[in-house]
Amino acid sequence: MESIIRANVNHVSSYGNDPYSEAAVSKFKEHFGDNIDVYFVFNGTAANVLGLKAITRSYNSIICAETSHIHVDECGAPEYFTGCKTLTLPTEDGKLYVDLIKQHLTGFGDQHHSQPKVISIAQPTELGTVYKPEEIQAIATFAHEHGMLLHMDGSRLSNAAASLKLTFKEITVDVGVDVLSFGGTKNGLMIGEAIVFFDKSLATDFKYIRKQGMQLGSKMRFIAAQFEALLSNDLWLRNARNANDMAKFLAGKIENIPEIKITQEVEANAVFAIIPREYISTLQEVYSFYVWSEEKSEVRWMTAFDTTKEDIENFVAEIEKICFSKL
Repeated sequence: MESIIRANVNHVSSYGNDPYSEAAVSKFKEHFGDNIDVYFVFNGTAANVLGLKAITRSYNSIICAETSHIHVDECGAPEYFTGCKTLTLPTEDGKLYVDLIKQHLTGFGDQHHSQPKVISIAQPTELGTVYKPEEIQAIATFAHEHGMLLHMDGSRLSNAAASLKLTFKEITVDVGVDVLSFGGTKNGLMIGEAIVFFDKSLATDFKYIRKQGMQLGSKMRFIAAQFEALLSNDLWLRNARNANDMAKFLAGKIENIPEIKITQEVEANAVFAIIPREYISTLQEVYSFYVWSEEKSEVRWMTAFDTTKEDIENFVAEIEKICFSKL
């Protein structure tokens, strides 16, 4: 908010031709290296969709986990705007592995088949698990060997980097990622995401794609100023660490409640748990959260950059109260 206020003085050129945008891009280069192109957009769906559109043609296919955000939570936007077919894979932990991906590498050169072009992974995954660098490298190498590209949905990349105790560069550029959707709002920004191309040739026409995608902001400085603040003085890291720490704190608290079973490793800022079905609606009257699987009565609880221990303790107390009332 302070960065937005500081940018809200005088006049500058519009559409990203301003010193705030230039400063933000410089911050991205500090973290990811100089040989990148960075474009700001309004939201995460746009970052994913336009990033994918830039590196595909409508006859291509995009391989992703069946739990991926681009498949489940973007209202078909990736397929609608790119024209590509999404090919999904079942996965217990949200991750893709080379042996899983192989089954979709068919039909190359066959005019009757969509042509596999992109493997898309999320870091962390939609199940809150985190790819290790060597796991990403294996997928990237496999993709490149088959003339494909690797896209990363990094809406919570800060949480992954904090969890792994690694830099952004070490889990993207250095392990073969080609295009990254970099998250801002899930780590504190009011509005704004970024698309980062690690091969500039992939972004040759992206300014037109972003404009057609209705994501070219006239007052771009208000998005850019936030990114400059986020990527300065380890603010991104402090925010992400707090969210991760609070997720582990929550997991530690609910492990002691017999009626609840944690279903995934808590590696970032998500806790997945199976709880008695009759508890869900009562708890949702007080707290907002997603039911991940109605069939299994599995829920997803997310912690944030500003979550406190008091927040967690109050939440757990509410669960315990519900448990007691159902006895």
